[in-house]
Amino acid sequence: MKARLILEDGTVFEGKAFGYLQDSVGEVVFNTSMIGYGELLTDPSYYGQIVTMTYPLIGNYGINLDNVESTNIHVKGFIVREKCDFPNNHKCEMDIDTYLKQNKVIGLEGIDTRALTKILRNKGCMKGIITLEHAELEDVKHKLDSYSNHEAVSRVTRKEIEHIKGNGKKVVAMDFGIKNNIVRSFKKRGCDIRIVPASTTAEEVLAMNPDLIFLSNGPGDPEDLVEIIENVKKLIDSKKPIAAICLGHQLLTLALGGETSKLKFGHRGGNHPVKDLEEGRVFISSQNHGYYASKLPKGVIETQVNLNDNTNEGMRHETLPIYSVQYHPEACPGPEDNDYIFDKFLSLIEE
Repeated sequence: MKARLILEDGTVFEGKAFGYLQDSVGEVVFNTSMIGYGELLTDPSYYGQIVTMTYPLIGNYGINLDNVESTNIHVKGFIVREKCDFPNNHKCEMDIDTYLKQNKVIGLEGIDTRALTKILRNKGCMKGIITLEHAELEDVKHKLDSYSNHEAVSRVTRKEIEHIKGNGKKVVAMDFGIKNNIVRSFKKRGCDIRIVPASTTAEEVLAMNPDLIFLSNGPGDPEDLVEIIENVKKLIDSKKPIAAICLGHQLLTLALGGETSKLKFGHRGGNHPVKDLEEGRVFISSQNHGYYASKLPKGVIETQVNLNDNTNEGMRHETLPIYSVQYHPEACPGPEDNDYIFDKFLSLIEE
């Protein structure tokens, strides 16, 4: 069935719909990874976004449900140049078309994804709609104008506390859209983990007497999360060790008095070079964020920097046990160079 992608600047791409055949609106972004589409689709940080894959053939190894990063698909739409209808892998459980159908997410194939990516790089990410109608911008403009992603974190967070028992350090992870492999990374180190909903108060977190408080990744604009920022301020005042990844890093930045801004087209992919200034080494990182710490707070030291655009990728507080990174050290599949970051997180307890 024919379908169209209509961007808010009036650009139209016509292709073929697959997956769940129902119109969908979201922020159109692109990801440069060659593999990992199963993890990408289920990463809560993509909630509210229509994701374009720059690699031309997607789906050749199918879907393996052991590799998902959460219980649901979170993207609003999935755009590929060509999907593979006959995947070949011994772990394959279904093809992408079936997977999107089951999760009620529309896909679009057969468009020029390189041209779309170039538009997003030049003009910045923008709202768009995948529609089954032969429509133009004026026909769908009201849908684009009314679209908002302000409630993203409340949509993806857990509703109840989950306890994963371990014999090691006690970690309380605030779930703003936490990925499964972050939990696995702490579990691998023997940690006793409690994953709590995003609305959990600072008092409730501290009552669990954690050795380490972890602020997770997640979707949306950190400045929308006013109540959560106030909670993070109270957690900072407790002087408990705090670690964070991605959205959590941005929330720490705001809570400490810094500033965040939106990137023109974001960092999304598995090939971003980051220099660890403490280690004096360059690592290849996996990234997925549209916002970044544009002004670091007073009293912190920049620990990592993105070598593509010199944006901040990490910080450490000068006097408090606080350490955070912008990229995803748990990325899998993807570079495993950055797994050492979790050891740095846990070292905050000893410090």
